[in-house]
Amino acid sequence: MLVELSVVEQRYHAVMEVLAGSPVTEVAARYGVSRKSVHSWLNRYGESGLGGLVDRSHRPRSHPGQVSARVEAMVVQLRIEHPRWGARRLLFELGRAGVDPVPSRSTVYRVLVRHRLVAATPRKRRREDYRRWERPAPMQLWQMDVMGSVRMVDGSEAKLISGVDDHSRFSVIASVTARATSRAVCSALTSALGVYGVPDQILTDNGKQFTGKYTRPKPAEVLFDRICRLNGVEHLLTKIRSPTTTGKVERWHQTIQRELLDDHPPFATIAAAQAAVDAWREEYNTTRPHQALDMASPADRFQPRTAEERATMVLWVPPGLQPSIDEETTPADAAVPPTADPSPRPDTDTDTDTDDGGVAWEIERAVPPSGNVSMGPQQFWFGPQRAGEVLTFWIDDTTVHISSGGLLLKTLPSRFSSIDLARLPRAGARPAGPPPARRLPALTPGGAVEIDRTVTANGLVSIADKHLPVGSPLAGQRVTIRLDGRTAVVMLRDATLWKTLPYPISAAARRRLPGHRPATTSGRPSVGPQRVQRVVSSRGGIQVNKQRVQVGMSHARAIVTVEVGETILIIRNEAGDIIAETPRTNTEEVTRHKAYSRTVNQT
Repeated sequence: MLVELSVVEQRYHAVMEVLAGSPVTEVAARYGVSRKSVHSWLNRYGESGLGGLVDRSHRPRSHPGQVSARVEAMVVQLRIEHPRWGARRLLFELGRAGVDPVPSRSTVYRVLVRHRLVAATPRKRRREDYRRWERPAPMQLWQMDVMGSVRMVDGSEAKLISGVDDHSRFSVIASVTARATSRAVCSALTSALGVYGVPDQILTDNGKQFTGKYTRPKPAEVLFDRICRLNGVEHLLTKIRSPTTTGKVERWHQTIQRELLDDHPPFATIAAAQAAVDAWREEYNTTRPHQALDMASPADRFQPRTAEERATMVLWVPPGLQPSIDEETTPADAAVPPTADPSPRPDTDTDTDTDDGGVAWEIERAVPPSGNVSMGPQQFWFGPQRAGEVLTFWIDDTTVHISSGGLLLKTLPSRFSSIDLARLPRAGARPAGPPPARRLPALTPGGAVEIDRTVTANGLVSIADKHLPVGSPLAGQRVTIRLDGRTAVVMLRDATLWKTLPYPISAAARRRLPGHRPATTSGRPSVGPQRVQRVVSSRGGIQVNKQRVQVGMSHARAIVTVEVGETILIIRNEAGDIIAETPRTNTEEVTRHKAYSRTVNQT
């Protein structure tokens, strides 16, 4: 009768044969294993007896690349404070907080699962497998829709008329109304057209507020269709029962539902609901990172029509409907009171004329927590460190001077047209005195410009719908970029030159960039050597710019810092001590700054 022996029993028999005097080579051949395995069984049997012959775990004794306890605690704390943030948003916030190295998205997800902050779900289709359609530039297509879920204290439900720009996801319309009538929808539309300009197309569903295509007994042109036709807008309709066609505005509905409406108590009035929506919409447009935009904000990609483009076509508004005067003081989709007079009074005693006959105004604004002040057609970046500070803006049609407590902070080119200036008195502006500084020089045709941008977690900067690879070491930092049409010069906040990259861009495109100004510097060379990180190999070596350097076996698997000078490479350990010096044998530019190999596929 044949009896099948277990693995442990077979190993035990092999050990007994060797102990009885059989040669190890013959025993190994008989059991189909190597001599090394037989010797290992002998050692384990001698140390632990029969229990030592049981299979052992192959798990490594240590994980050098495991996420640190400090980073894991930061992930847990951020998730507790913001329950709706997922792994991608948490990863972005870690990069913004200066965590280095930043863990992978799968590592952050496993931390959340380990602490039971999210439920483990089966793997879905990759995002790369979906086909995302998107217009190549802003103001080409708006998506509009109406949603409910705005709860009132009397038990009723108000409606939210919404609209987003297809390219940038910028919210152009967010109007709260008691009933989504055709008049309310058209009022919201004309207000947005007056603030941002006329888009090429508008996409809606087949609701009766938007179209009379399915009106019985015969189709008719509704007011919304007429506004689109007379303003040169192509009105597109979705197929019946196809809400995914307007997927971007539907996703915007889900976002405002989760982040505002679900947790907010019922609103007392429509005005209170509108104020809450406006505050959330301002954060969404200018501060909140958007995953579909590589963690940029919608305002970074959105560009309204310029004053010159608006001047070529007079906006047609139905009688009784007027566009909004100021998107800061009045919701961007509310009608203008009929008693309002947007023009400055001609009999003002204060001299508000500037040197060239234009009109200047002064207005105070408090810096929000995001550090980004939005006023009319222009945005001003000051940084979160100035949150709560009240600043004075001196504005005319060419220059904006910004002061704090009588101290001039910055001078920028003005994007305010005469119409925008006429709207300022409604926002509390007063006639301005003499300018606190000289006017900025006008942009010369084809001249270089400068812009300020924030580097994403992936080390990219978005300029004119293109990504400029600045470098992951600057993730979360604010940089200044000089564009002359052929190259992009990247400078740090202290005007230190970081790198120069080829970036062809036309003069017209440079003038359309948000926040551009005449270039004043080309960047000064950085002082001191560049510093990069490398992981020492198991043989004690590293490679910097294709140059191999032997550090020593005692530093294997450790992270070292390499100071790349013009003629020498200095290697320091984690404590900052010099462990090696070697002459530099090439002059190639450093392209990789971080050490990645210790974090690959590690948890």
